[in-house]
Amino acid sequence: MPQLNPAPWFAILAFSWLVFLTIVVPKTLSHTFPNEPTPQSTQTPKTEPWTWPWA
Repeated sequence: MPQLNPAPWFAILAFSWLVFLTIVVPKTLSHTFPNEPTPQSTQTPKTEPWTWPWA
């Protein structure tokens, strides 16, 4: 029964992971966003208490 022979399937699995790890992962990790976010201020804004007109 050739289905029980793991040699060709293991080679296909190992080769596909080798391709994935050497080509796809570096391309994904080198992706940069076209619009870099601007750094926000670390100071918290001063808030005023709300005065309810019916209270």
